[in-house]
Amino acid sequence: MEFYIENMTCGGCARGVTKAIQSVDENAKVIADPPSHSVKVETTATQQQVVDALSEAGFPPR
Repeated sequence: MEFYIENMTCGGCARGVTKAIQSVDENAKVIADPPSHSVKVETTATQQQVVDALSEAGFPPR
């Protein structure tokens, strides 16, 4: 799955996004790209679980 996260603008943000996703699936593969505000995720978690985790962490995806 892939998300656009408008307020992910730096490496610190990318780490926060990765940590949020891995809170619902510790084995998730996360590729965050702050310049494009995109994150690609390979996970066994549902899309809704990932969206909820990101939103709670302050990185609401689109």
